[in-house]
Amino acid sequence: MSTGAGAGAPLPDVNRADCPSRGVLEHVTSRWGVLVLSALLHRSYRFSELRRHVGGVSEKMLAQTLQTLERDGFVHRAARPVIPPRVDYSLTPLGREVAEQVSGLARWVEGRLDDVLTARQAYDGARD
Repeated sequence: MSTGAGAGAPLPDVNRADCPSRGVLEHVTSRWGVLVLSALLHRSYRFSELRRHVGGVSEKMLAQTLQTLERDGFVHRAARPVIPPRVDYSLTPLGREVAEQVSGLARWVEGRLDDVLTARQAYDGARD
């Protein structure tokens, strides 16, 4: 596994406050990062389609999320020189790897939501 660090540099460790892996982890596990990556796992999207698919995301947040994921090498932005302009977003091979991971987490949350809500209810009831 390539880390991009020079010889003698410390190995990546997300528990270290100064480790750049923390920023990447934040990008892929943010609310919008997870939802965008999960959506793109299934197909490419135009910006407006993706915004409709990922309910509740503002145009500004979606643009920032896509730009961040593109910078990290997870998302490919393909601008087509047509009228009107068309821009498609898809996953890179690296993006597909991480999307499979966070999508699995999102599906797990969906599948176990009843258990979590039951636990919350029990916790809140014990505190009252």
